[in-house]
Amino acid sequence: MATVRIFVTLKPSLLDSAGRTVAGSLQKLGYNEVDEVRIGKMIEMKVEDASEQRIKEMCDKLLANPVIEDYRYEVVA
Repeated sequence: MATVRIFVTLKPSLLDSAGRTVAGSLQKLGYNEVDEVRIGKMIEMKVEDASEQRIKEMCDKLLANPVIEDYRYEVVA
């Protein structure tokens, strides 16, 4: 059984309002070196079949919205 980690983020061309809010809050707390924040999600799952085709199917059908999100994944042995 393999562990798969999938990282989902908004496409770079889309406004990330949650990221903008976090960046503003960090700057208000004195972290002026923060310029931009992008928020995403990480999904970890254990699978028996970690083939590229099956993982991409799961991402495209349910785990990510390919219209507005990009994803990448890694298989951990």
